[in-house]
Amino acid sequence: MSPPTSAARRLEQVQGQIGRASTTDDRTTPFPELPFGARYLHLNNATKRNALSVAVLQDLRDQLYAYNTSPVDGQARFLPPFEPGLLAELEKAFYHPDSEAGRTYGWLVHAKQWNQHRSNLPRVIVLRSAGPVFCSGHDLTEIRAMSHAQAKHLFDLCAEVMSLIRRCPVPVIGAMQGLATAAGAQLALTTDLPVAHASTPFRLPGSGMGFPCISPVTAVSRKVGNAFGYEMFALAQPHRADELPGRPLRVLDDNAPLDLAVGEMVAYYTQRTAAQPQALGKWAYWTQVGMHAKTSTSTADGYEEAAAWAGSAMALLAQTSDAKEGIGAFLDKRKPSWYT
Repeated sequence: MSPPTSAARRLEQVQGQIGRASTTDDRTTPFPELPFGARYLHLNNATKRNALSVAVLQDLRDQLYAYNTSPVDGQARFLPPFEPGLLAELEKAFYHPDSEAGRTYGWLVHAKQWNQHRSNLPRVIVLRSAGPVFCSGHDLTEIRAMSHAQAKHLFDLCAEVMSLIRRCPVPVIGAMQGLATAAGAQLALTTDLPVAHASTPFRLPGSGMGFPCISPVTAVSRKVGNAFGYEMFALAQPHRADELPGRPLRVLDDNAPLDLAVGEMVAYYTQRTAAQPQALGKWAYWTQVGMHAKTSTSTADGYEEAAAWAGSAMALLAQTSDAKEGIGAFLDKRKPSWYT
């Protein structure tokens, strides 16, 4: 997967900063400096309540490509599609690294390839924005002036950015310092580990203006459940973070420092866990979540198929360098020395 041509210059700008301990790039950031191995994904449109204009979405896409583009061959490597059948390709990649599967997926199962293709790339990404609003959704002034083709491009781009976050091989922490509304709520709840204060409002306001939030509700409904998701979608009322069912995000007391909570999660990923197993585990997690019953003898939720498939995924994971090291360190009662 190669970055879009239009992203080349921005990719070079971002990658020029990746190897440094400082996380600042060509823009001034009000956020705390992150340790080496962690990088900010900037949502940079504070003067317009961090609206997701075409330019902002392109910038987010460019950053995501930069953070996942190999310094060896210039190819972007995101997690493969969440399809159970791809496990056989990962097994082939592990046992036959010179095969086509090995060249395509070896970075996900071999520590040496991982370290080559992700040299100086982040181990964890933190999505942040500045100002009182995390993200106000799409720029409605921009949308109002769009043709159908232009609007289609906008929403295709938005879907691509959400997909790239989901398929990012390192965890993406979403730090919400304020209102997340419409596509802003979608963006917030698409991150792997969203975190916000209890009173932070989430809202799908589109139905109140004759423009229901069809796209944003895809992420929201999957995190809060269909019934509550439809209520948010249909009634357009705001809900506090601590009112969202299903614990879709980490909720902090309003007096708790957001940066401290984010820092604790960042420290875990940069200091205490191996990177490659997190990537393979993320792919396996979302793959099994999407597995459903296919035969009349299965339970309605497809548990048997998912459990059997997950067992095969763990069998492969058990052969990887970091898993062996982690198990050995646990049994020997010592600190692990990770390969990735």
